[in-house]
Amino acid sequence: MNSKSRIFASTIFAAVVSDLGTKIWIDHNLSFTDRIPVVEGFFYITHVRNPGAAFGFLASAPAMFRNGFLFTAGAVALAMIFHFFRSLRPEEKLSAFALGLISGGALGNLTDRIFRGEVVDFLHFILWNNYAWPDFNIADSCICVGVGLLLMDLFAQESETHARASDASAKET
Repeated sequence: MNSKSRIFASTIFAAVVSDLGTKIWIDHNLSFTDRIPVVEGFFYITHVRNPGAAFGFLASAPAMFRNGFLFTAGAVALAMIFHFFRSLRPEEKLSAFALGLISGGALGNLTDRIFRGEVVDFLHFILWNNYAWPDFNIADSCICVGVGLLLMDLFAQESETHARASDASAKET
């Protein structure tokens, strides 16, 4: 297994284990809607459930439709990620790491949907003016960080390509 594949596989493993492990801990140690202050007035560990997707999208849709749609969307997204991963060059390790985070997060939430019918969320932040950010979990964090890293890496690669093209055209003149 090459280093790009090791990074991808180990990142998926770490993301899924940390996500599912924290959700199991939450299930065993907090009753539904419990809240533990970590930083009073700012950060709490909670126990809530989200039957929908991000920010409660489709939460009120009929369960059969919602679960079918979210499972299908997750499976298609994973297939696209694996296809994109296969097209990475061996030296594109940051992209492999980012795709591993996204895949691991997707698999963590997909596992929740399959076995619970909903996702356990437990990270709760209160921001300015008492605005409570929607609760989320490790899988959601992995997906967001992975997308951010992937975008940064893609922009960096694009900048390098553009810089090389500019250097080449400057040398021609």
